[in-house]
Amino acid sequence: QVQLVESGGDSVQAGGSLRLSCVASGYTYSNNYVGWFRQAPGKEREGVACIYNGGDRVWYADSVKGRFTISQDNAKNTVYLQMISLKPEDTAMYYCAATRGSRAICYTGAYFGYWGQGTQVTVSS
Repeated sequence: QVQLVESGGDSVQAGGSLRLSCVASGYTYSNNYVGWFRQAPGKEREGVACIYNGGDRVWYADSVKGRFTISQDNAKNTVYLQMISLKPEDTAMYYCAATRGSRAICYTGAYFGYWGQGTQVTVSS
């Protein structure tokens, strides 16, 4: 059974930093896409960052470029999202998701068949 477990969410002030982690069990990140998505209250889910096969392909939403970094540690079966210079508009539930193959549409989440339960990030001004 595939399970993705996120952690690292917290409440921080604007300008602060957080690192989210996503640990997989029953699944290997190799040759699959892993992505971070977020959903704020009253808003649609949006893609934040994706990584394929340890970094062969990486994608970021324009809103987070230069501030967020996605990385992957295959030995630990963990994907990270390092977030710096956080803004109040980054406040959302953050979800980790993974594909069953090499197809993915990162900004919508299409083809991501496995999802975690989410971790809350709150940024206050």
